Amino acid sequence: MQTVADAGYVDRRSFLMLVGASITSPTHEWLIAHPVTRLAQETGTAVPAPVVDDLDAITARLRHMDDQLGGGPLLQLVHGHLRYVTTLLHHGRYDDTTGRRLHSTAAELLRLAGFVAFDDGQHGLAQRYWVAGLHAAHTAGDRALGANIIGFMSCQAKDLDGGREAVLLAQTARTGYPGASNRVTAILELRAAKAHANDQTATTTRRATDIRRSIDAAFDALSTDSPTGDPGWSYWMTNTHAHGQAGYCHLRNHDYHRARHHLRQALHHDASSREGALRQILLATTYIQQPQPDLEPALTNAHRALDTLSGQVDSARCRGHLSRFAEHLQPYRRNHSAREFFDRIESANL
Repeated sequence: MQTVADAGYVDRRSFLMLVGASITSPTHEWLIAHPVTRLAQETGTAVPAPVVDDLDAITARLRHMDDQLGGGPLLQLVHGHLRYVTTLLHHGRYDDTTGRRLHSTAAELLRLAGFVAFDDGQHGLAQRYWVAGLHAAHTAGDRALGANIIGFMSCQAKDLDGGREAVLLAQTARTGYPGASNRVTAILELRAAKAHANDQTATTTRRATDIRRSIDAAFDALSTDSPTGDPGWSYWMTNTHAHGQAGYCHLRNHDYHRARHHLRQALHHDASSREGALRQILLATTYIQQPQPDLEPALTNAHRALDTLSGQVDSARCRGHLSRFAEHLQPYRRNHSAREFFDRIESANL
């Protein structure tokens, strides 16, 4: 399994130069690679199966901490846990079943570490974690997890102006997943919707059609239970999160009415976490970007997001969305309410 070395910040231009070689190639290799048939290791200290249960329980707690706190301070914790798991992989003794589980655990930790780095704005490091995670998921024979990792790569590409690359990655993820879990299917469909929403190479009509088709497919998948169950890491994909992501897609496509409908549905159930703060910013943006901006609801929602971001949540990604909202607000800086908002941002150092 690949290890992860330190990687510094990669700016947008450098990232886009790296997309073809660093992301597209490994994902297509994953798509066509032959399964790994034997993983047992016969030397070293025995790794009992219950230990893997404990490792997975710790991983689950780290996921939930990330939901509430955001990336920043969590990366060292995730990396420390990953280091222990890779030590067991390299120096432990285990049978084939335990070996696959350990590789799957490592792959999910690499996925989580990549997302934490991505959320903290460390894009080069995130990319390295995800490529290593894709290798580990393939070794484990875990197609769902591999597809999920590629879905996160797609998210990074669309956030860094790589709309067409994001679409290609999302399509690779959907092609490589057999579709046994409805939650995973919904995750991949919404990744595709977000990629289409940022693809400026498509016509307006084609983009709107692709967005709606993927969003409808995601909600259809969530409407029925999976026949064989869903992986534990897919817990977060609920109707609430689907509405939040659908709202983002319609906002990017300048369909402000649909965006507000979905974002309000999402905020009705979750407004205090990192994703809640993000939805508040997106909802505020719908009011400031519409043809006739409405400052009052825009600032009300932006202040709510700022409450969360200046309190418990540390997320460079959310701060980036807030900065873009502030850019749209600049023409109204002389407005008293707008000045109050800018004063809050400056005092909070956001």
